[in-house]
Amino acid sequence: MVFVAGVLAAALLGVGWVLQQRVAVDAQSSDLLSWSLLRQLIGSGMWWAGIGAMAVGQSLSAWALQLGPVTLVEPLLVACLLFAFATSAVLTRHRVQWPEVAGTLLLAGALAAFLTVADPRPDRQARPTGVAITIGVAAVAGAAALLVGAAKLVGRRALPVECALIAVAAGAMYGLQDVATRAAIVSVEHRHVADLLRLCWPYLVLGAATAGVLLSQSAFRAGRLDYALPPTTTSQPIVGIGLGVGLLSDRLTATGPGLAVECASLIAMIGAAIVIGRSPALARGAGTNPRRLPARR
Repeated sequence: MVFVAGVLAAALLGVGWVLQQRVAVDAQSSDLLSWSLLRQLIGSGMWWAGIGAMAVGQSLSAWALQLGPVTLVEPLLVACLLFAFATSAVLTRHRVQWPEVAGTLLLAGALAAFLTVADPRPDRQARPTGVAITIGVAAVAGAAALLVGAAKLVGRRALPVECALIAVAAGAMYGLQDVATRAAIVSVEHRHVADLLRLCWPYLVLGAATAGVLLSQSAFRAGRLDYALPPTTTSQPIVGIGLGVGLLSDRLTATGPGLAVECASLIAMIGAAIVIGRSPALARGAGTNPRRLPARR
């Protein structure tokens, strides 16, 4: 059931990304990382449809996290890139080309290899210390802040780089959100629901989700979907898996050959995301923002 929930979550997240980006890229505000951008977006019905799709997708991913470890759910969510590509291809009437098929097959194969070899298993008794939580959250937040700072320095001189840096930061926050969601679920299993108010996890979920939304909308505004979505979908599972192992004691197969296959699978997943992300369907579905780079031929 965790696979079904994870794939359904990925489908809704992918559709939500496309709908949100088609609105965000045409926003009149020229400011990135600003609340004024969000104020413009909330007046669009399509943007709310995208938010609704993502809200349901996040709920399904939370259900998947209740059924399985972060190290299992996070790789499944990478499939949202496939659904985003398919949605954009339908909207733009794009004919699928062989690199996109190859990227899809590579992503599916790498995901299957990772899950088969890694054999992710949760630790139902995990109770991370306050020091470990602080270090983990500070590391993710600090990395995201550095990425945003670098994006600000790059600015309009290199829009693809600016967009990608912000998107990686968004993916990192979404990875933190997933881990905090999983930790909150585990905490409820050992305590009363009301006890959650005294724990940090609900507030981390809210804060990471808010930061992720603001960053992702800014990444969409900075450039095209083909520059924004692949960095987000690749950084999210990397951060989620790292925090899942470090904070929640998720267990992966750690033998020499197994570890080599896991690393190769993650690298292959990143490569596949890049191949799929370079699809003209994602570029053509970007909207009409004058800051946007010319579509690929």
